[in-house]
Amino acid sequence: MNNARSSHTASVLTNGNVLVTGGWSGRSYLNTSELYNPSTETWTITGSMYNPRDIHRASVLTNGFVLVTGGSTGDSLNSAELYNPLTRTWTTTGDMNHARDGHTASVLADGKVLVAGGSNNSYRLNSAELYDPSTETWTITGSMNHARYYHTASVLTNGKVLVSGGWDVGSLIDDELYDPSTGIWSITGSMNHAREGHTASVLPNGKVLACGGWDGDNYLNSAELYDSLTETWTTTGHMNNARSSHTASVLMNGKLLVTGGSHDNYRLNNAEWYDPSTETWTAIGTMNHVRERHTASVLTNGKVLVAGGQNGMETLNFAELY
Repeated sequence: MNNARSSHTASVLTNGNVLVTGGWSGRSYLNTSELYNPSTETWTITGSMYNPRDIHRASVLTNGFVLVTGGSTGDSLNSAELYNPLTRTWTTTGDMNHARDGHTASVLADGKVLVAGGSNNSYRLNSAELYDPSTETWTITGSMNHARYYHTASVLTNGKVLVSGGWDVGSLIDDELYDPSTGIWSITGSMNHAREGHTASVLPNGKVLACGGWDGDNYLNSAELYDSLTETWTTTGHMNNARSSHTASVLMNGKLLVTGGSHDNYRLNNAEWYDPSTETWTAIGTMNHVRERHTASVLTNGKVLVAGGQNGMETLNFAELY
């Protein structure tokens, strides 16, 4: 990449390019953005955001635009902006009702974006709000039952949103469901392990695989599956390595690729994949660089682009393909 960055975002655009935004350079918060072209395997600078930010979220809308929300520059932000892939420029859009970083942003079936939780410097949030791309405005929706940040949010095949884990005064084990038809959150089955800094991925069979993270005392190698039909979690095969702040990508063959992350004071370069048909993990080699707080994007050609992150000593601009 042209800029070293961690805690950034990476979005696969409708044209197959990958848009990377913001992050932390190791010295400053970034407003720069760049595009990766899979056909040439090159990076080019594109328009800069109005606000530097890290720990923000980026969502590809149904119209192909990218919505960036919140984040931090040392202080949490309520600003949002839109990237136009055709003009490669940014425009400001409606501000959120609450400043937040470490939140989640989920594109719903109706095209609206649900933002939930996060932190506003002083405390963790349970508030949630909806962005309407047609009006570029935000409206408050039902609040979660528990404040949380560094949680995950997964859009289920039934259209509901599953929020799991995260951190409040400690790592959280509880989970809840958002129903877009009512705007109400309801408690659902709790995970078997409290975790934050984990990943949660919707598998091709509709189940959600949560893996890794931190429980407040230990880094985790455990994994578990959520079944939306029974609203329960069941344990599945353990990863070969405990890790937090890693990435998880659903591959075109249906397997889940996990890369990097941290364990105690070490950053990892190992990778492994989960096979839903056998519920087992297999080590599949190592990346060229140890990294955490990086991004991993599944390209239209099936390859996975890993970019940026931290190695414990410096912020990285290295990218590599699996």
